[in-house]
Amino acid sequence: MKLHDLKPAEGSRRTTKRIGRGAGSGKGKTGGKGMGGQKSRSGPGPYRTFEGGQNRLVKRMPFKRGFTNIFRVEYEVVNVSALENWPAETEVTPEGLLAARQVRRKRMPIKILGDGELTRALTVKAHKFSASARQKIEAAGGKAVELAWVVERHSRSRGPNPSMRNSKSRQTETETAG
Repeated sequence: MKLHDLKPAEGSRRTTKRIGRGAGSGKGKTGGKGMGGQKSRSGPGPYRTFEGGQNRLVKRMPFKRGFTNIFRVEYEVVNVSALENWPAETEVTPEGLLAARQVRRKRMPIKILGDGELTRALTVKAHKFSASARQKIEAAGGKAVELAWVVERHSRSRGPNPSMRNSKSRQTETETAG
């Protein structure tokens, strides 16, 4: 075999279409580009968000900068000054705060903040305390007890949430085992 005998494998190379070589070629006149218009012209096409001259979606929407943290935990806030009205030596719980209408939503964790003064000794149970709130509660002779907050992750599919479906059966299992 010599160099002049070499040729590509059968079917691996195609002959190029000769565009614009007369009506008989099958690709004459407009060269397979249809009738004249924006897409038949040479050069780059319209930009990605182009909608035919209509005001595009990118311009119609308001600006949205930054990002939204999907794992953010929002708290129901109660100041130490709101606890001043409670009788001394009582236990302040999330249920009690809800009954006293000092918090509105029971599905949110509660955070105690240190705005105001506290003169009564209270046992305050909440999910989070600011450093100044903890200091003021303990200075008044009370206790700051931190409760655990379990975040329930919901199903990301559109189907039923298996964690919610099995939550009742899991609670009964832990109660019988414990």
